[in-house]
Formats: sequence, structure tokens, C-alpha cells
Amino acid sequence: MRKLVLAGGISSLAVLAALIPSLGGTGTQQPGPPARPDSVIAPRLTPADSGRLKGTRQPIFFRHDIHAGQYKIPCQYCHYTVAVSSEPGIPSLQTCMGCHQVISGTDSTDRKEIQKLRQFVTDSADPAPRLEWARIHALARHVRFPHNRHIKAMGPNACQTCHGDVARMPQVFRVNTVTNMGFCITCHVEREVTRDCTTCHY
Repeated sequence: MRKLVLAGGISSLAVLAALIPSLGGTGTQQPGPPARPDSVIAPRLTPADSGRLKGTRQPIFFRHDIHAGQYKIPCQYCHYTVAVSSEPGIPSLQTCMGCHQVISGTDSTDRKEIQKLRQFVTDSADPAPRLEWARIHALARHVRFPHNRHIKAMGPNACQTCHGDVARMPQVFRVNTVTNMGFCITCHVEREVTRDCTTCHY
């Protein structure tokens, strides 16, 4: 009985192998267009280079141009609360470690920065050496900017409207004056949405 099943299986495979070329038409595959290289290739930089870059130096030289640009990790992968919360927040170290438990970097500079990250995670039980990121974007206390509403209205690429093309920034810097009410009003006028004061000031 086993020989019969085995023989039937082999003959079925032979029939399928004979039919597959005829399903594709001529049987020869047409070459597709050549693959385009990624348009965002992050330049090689070291933490020492961060002093000459726009933006505030951070305790870990976190490269948005590598993560969001070269590797195309969506903003909302790390800033996962932005679609449900008014504050997007800074990702936790555990979010970073989701990848960097395994990924150690491609060169000595990357490895050194990832090692600093891992050390902060290891030392997180100790209150002394805490990772303090420097805030880049801040609004006045009397202003409410619910990120979740803006993401819902404008889609996942809404971040660029205020923050600029972060995927091309080795070190994040302020592109727009989000602290100026005129910037917000202009955006609301262009999109024909409410300009009622209580929308943002409540």
C-alpha cells in the first residue's frame, strides 16, 4: 500500500512539473526592470561628527537617517503611542532593545553606541546613570496638540508636516517653528479645518 501511495505521489509531482511551464505562457521568464538602489543611504558618521551637525547632541548618537531612512522603519514602530495618545513620547529603552538585543551594528561606531544603549538598560534598576534625551520639539504649556488626531486626519506620514524629513536627518533638529501659532493656523487654513481657539487652547 505504501509503495502505491509513494508511486502516486511521484507521478503527481511529475505531472505538476510538466504543467508549470505551460501555465506561465512561453515558459521563459521575461527579465524585469533592474532593481533601483535605495534612495536613502546614510553617510558614515561618528559621535564626534555630531558636534558639526544641526540639532542637539544626544547621549546616544541615535541616527534617524539610518533607522527611518535607510532601513525604512516607520515612525510609529518606535513612537507607537502617537496614534492613540495626545503625546507621542520618547520610545522606551525596551523598544530599542526589541531589535538591539540581536542587532549589534555594522561597524565599530554603531557597536559602541549600541553598547551604550545596552549599558543603560542593564543599569536601569540603578537610579544614578539614567538616559536623558534632550527634547527637540516642545510646545507652550497652554497649548494642546493631540498627535493622535493629527495622525488620524493626515495619515502615517503626518509627522513630516511639523518635524520635517526626519528620515534624512542624522541628528534631529527643528525644521518648523511649531511654537509659533502662525505655523499651526496656516496648516489649518490650507486644510480647511477648524480654527476655533478652544481646539488647541483648553
